[in-house]
Amino acid sequence: MRETGSSSLSELWARLAARPYVARGLEDVAAFIDRVCPGDRDAIRQAAERIRRREIDILGSGPTTLGHPVDWSVDFKTGVRWREGYARRIPYLTPARHGDVKVPWELSRLQWLIPLAQSYVLTHEESDAAAARTVLEEWIAANPYAMTINWAIAMEPAIRILTWTFLFHAFKHSKAWADPEFRRAFLISLYLHVDYVERNLEISDVSGNHLDADAAGLVFGGLFFGEGRSPKRWAEVGWRVLVDELPRQVGEDGVDFEASTAYHRLVGELFLLPALYRERLGITTRASYTDRLTKLARFVVAYTRPDGLAPLWGDGDDGRALPLGSQPLRDHRYLIGLVGLAWNVADLREEFSGPRGEVLWLLGGEKAMELRDGRSLATSSSFPTGGVYVMRTGIDHVFVDSGPVGMAGRGGHGHNDCLSLDLVLASRALLADPGTFVYTADYEWRNRFRGTSFHNTPRVDDAEQNRFVDPNYLWSLMNDAVPRVLRWSVNEDLDILQAAHSGYERLAHPTRIVRTVALDRRSHRVLIEDQIESDAVHRLRVPFHLDPSVTPFVARDDVRLSAGDTQFRLLWTGDGNWRLTTEPSWYSESYGVRTPTTCLEFECDAAAARLCVVIAPSSQPDDEIGRWRSQVLAELRSA
Repeated sequence: MRETGSSSLSELWARLAARPYVARGLEDVAAFIDRVCPGDRDAIRQAAERIRRREIDILGSGPTTLGHPVDWSVDFKTGVRWREGYARRIPYLTPARHGDVKVPWELSRLQWLIPLAQSYVLTHEESDAAAARTVLEEWIAANPYAMTINWAIAMEPAIRILTWTFLFHAFKHSKAWADPEFRRAFLISLYLHVDYVERNLEISDVSGNHLDADAAGLVFGGLFFGEGRSPKRWAEVGWRVLVDELPRQVGEDGVDFEASTAYHRLVGELFLLPALYRERLGITTRASYTDRLTKLARFVVAYTRPDGLAPLWGDGDDGRALPLGSQPLRDHRYLIGLVGLAWNVADLREEFSGPRGEVLWLLGGEKAMELRDGRSLATSSSFPTGGVYVMRTGIDHVFVDSGPVGMAGRGGHGHNDCLSLDLVLASRALLADPGTFVYTADYEWRNRFRGTSFHNTPRVDDAEQNRFVDPNYLWSLMNDAVPRVLRWSVNEDLDILQAAHSGYERLAHPTRIVRTVALDRRSHRVLIEDQIESDAVHRLRVPFHLDPSVTPFVARDDVRLSAGDTQFRLLWTGDGNWRLTTEPSWYSESYGVRTPTTCLEFECDAAAARLCVVIAPSSQPDDEIGRWRSQVLAELRSA
């Protein structure tokens, strides 16, 4: 109270309650939700009922009932527990223990309480407020300042700042939150969260999403408390970090340098939400900042597939900054609408489609009503700094990674996926990036899912295209596979990308790989050609990991892919003794979950080999496909 110039706790609470907050929808969501988001009211109510019973489902845990009180320092999936003590001295990377520190961290982010807050805003049901208060009291009692695993890195209290400020503004007038002792404990703990983040900023020679989260937490904490030297400093320091980091981490083409769609979404939120909060308080955002956010959103437009989902490019750990919508985890389209509306970007407003829940809660009902499902322009686009090339029509989507190792050559959340692709043809997902599965819970599986063999890209002698620095360094890669784009051309009939990388030129007998990907925009078929050259014989493998929805039928050279009610042919030719086998593989759509799938793997032993694969709807005759393939290859050779 002294720091914020308050005369009493009740006066401080009232002043904080009167301050504008980033989530404008808290004021009018009840009047608009049924028009803007049909079905969300019931979904929120059902989620709140589960949470009142303490039933959660996080990080692949499946439905789990928490105890009374909650055990905040345990990975309840494995039983591994982290000791109490000064947080900075608690080791959380433990190869021998096979515990996942993300479980207590995710549990302690308390984002699973958000549906209770949303339900209270819609119904004013005091049982929602009481349930949230009880959980918060348990957390505060069990997690004293800086003394448990849940303070080990600043990102965790920083994310909690975002969550707790939302909970405050949802429940601030409830009877259940009126008790002076609870109010005192809540505000002290929240204040200390911001203090801790400022003291432990995760600054490195190359900083990433952790520092972004820290800075966002400082801005939120500073703007929430408002008055006093520390809150003003927090808001200024946090914003200065975000302004400095945005152009470092998000390139001129709008692609986040961590080489991951999931982290692109997360850092997008971390850069966007503080800007929206400041604008809510009448603080304008400089044009250079909003321009970079606009480019970030345009990349979301490009990588969003016809089904509204993002490819599983790079790491994904289900992380969100402030999850308010009910859309699927892989649906990132709300970022397009938020940026488009916040700064009136015409092309983003036109391209927006999909659920509007995030827009409703953050920008309010009137703004959300301005958005209608737009008409996708379905233009192919290149992102040369990030190294991503997207070929797309209204029903086709080919996402190709021809970019550098993530996090400025460190690895980070990037995978060994240079020249890999995610493929949708005629609105059917066919080839998929298998995803992430886990981090510290299992070092072997972590390295398998980020390795070359788990991506749709050629590999030589079972070597990684980028060497692991150490199997225990789960976010580090050597910068071996330097990409080179040889051709990128787009027209109304045919898109072509030709690219290479240097990953296998380090071998005793250097091996060069050139991959060509071509999309027939009119006939919805794709060609993938690999040319591999060396002066010695190598074991060459070219895998194609199928989406789990696809069932393959392989009979000698006849390969058919069944995707729902649509059938496709896979035809292949090549120089070399290529052999095709079907191998079991895995697919992880969200963290901690893996699903069996199939990999079609081409293999041969040769010094030089060429493999050309065409995937097309089965209704197209072989001779027509053959002529098209010959025309594309002839054009490539002449060029």
